[in-house]
Amino acid sequence: MTILLKNVKRLVSNELVSCDVLIEGKQIKEIASEITSDAHNVIDGKGHLLTPGLIDVHIHLREPGGEAKETIVTGTASAARGGFTTVCAMPNTNPVPDNVEKVRSLNEKITEDAQIRVIPYAAITEDLQGETLVNIKDVAQENVFAFTDDGVGIQEAHMMYQAMLEAAKVNKPIVAHCEDNSILYGGVCHEGTVNERLDLPGIPSICESVQIARDVLLAEAANCHYHVCHVSTKESVRVIRDAKKAGIRVTAEVSPHHLILNEDDVKTDDADFKMNPPLRSKDDQEALLEGLIDGTIDMIATDHAPHTAEEKANGFLTAPFGIVGLETAFPLLYTYLVKTGKLSLQQLVDRMTRIPAEVFQLPYGQLAENELADLTLINLEDSFTIDKNEFASKGKNTPFNDWKVKGVPVLTIFEGTIVYSDDI
Repeated sequence: MTILLKNVKRLVSNELVSCDVLIEGKQIKEIASEITSDAHNVIDGKGHLLTPGLIDVHIHLREPGGEAKETIVTGTASAARGGFTTVCAMPNTNPVPDNVEKVRSLNEKITEDAQIRVIPYAAITEDLQGETLVNIKDVAQENVFAFTDDGVGIQEAHMMYQAMLEAAKVNKPIVAHCEDNSILYGGVCHEGTVNERLDLPGIPSICESVQIARDVLLAEAANCHYHVCHVSTKESVRVIRDAKKAGIRVTAEVSPHHLILNEDDVKTDDADFKMNPPLRSKDDQEALLEGLIDGTIDMIATDHAPHTAEEKANGFLTAPFGIVGLETAFPLLYTYLVKTGKLSLQQLVDRMTRIPAEVFQLPYGQLAENELADLTLINLEDSFTIDKNEFASKGKNTPFNDWKVKGVPVLTIFEGTIVYSDDI
């Protein structure tokens, strides 16, 4: 099968350049100002932006065990609709992928059902309990992205250190949700103005940053690649910046909602604003953007976390943490960061494609001849209204419903096959 994309634009040194792109099989065959071909499928790109397929290193597909919230089928359909061609699925499922047999079973299910590329994480500890280290050497031989107990912080330093030592031996990253439970205090939102206003227990910023500070020193000692999930506080940014200056192998991600919202946006006891880490202060929000721009924070990851409407109807005290993000990430970031001049289009695209691929040594994230045809076509001009009822995801839990956006993906191609198309 050959596909010819006509009249598209690509980014070259932050400039939009018109071109045609010819796809043969799974690869990009040619990129030129004009291409004539007898391709099976000729698509008018209408002057839209063509990027490498977006990459998200932090999502939750819920399957196995949480199929009421999401499945591999619905989650990858959601990802394709959002322009993503590579996603990395967290291991807080039932059962947890914490041994070779469970990882193999999960990969078989992914092969059967996934519409795009899914690379699963494996757990650091058995059943995510923080007590018994998984056999990292054996599990690393399977198709796993990295090791993480995402959703809970590794509480014991010796456990994290042993995990890092083992992961370093097999050249796999340790990826961490950072949260010290001893100073969490049962919080459900940021400890600041929002918890006082809504009379809710707060989550102090220090419970995140203090664990990052511990872990970067452990990573230095273990010579391990250590990646920090969903950074949310200015103190965390400072610790990561200092660690990088010291030559420690630490990388980090930030989620769209932490860049676009802060605690002042939480007006009522609406659990669609409840996520972990929580929406922090305006100062934290500004520090995150500064860290993303200067490279302290390497990439953007959605932390797509679907839940049922019934669960999220319960309010902050009892509803689960998390919001969905795959279908809204690029439009929100483009509209509220790029269009407002806070971030360049090149910076945004790089942090959602090339940089995560380079950080994790993935052979993706490139729009170039002879590379895999993982591509996303994005309408930068027309305005759209986010409608959660149109999501491909089972999860409708978003604080961004009815927001006006531009930069909506209209075509997603995965390994030369169209996996999502809208009005193109």
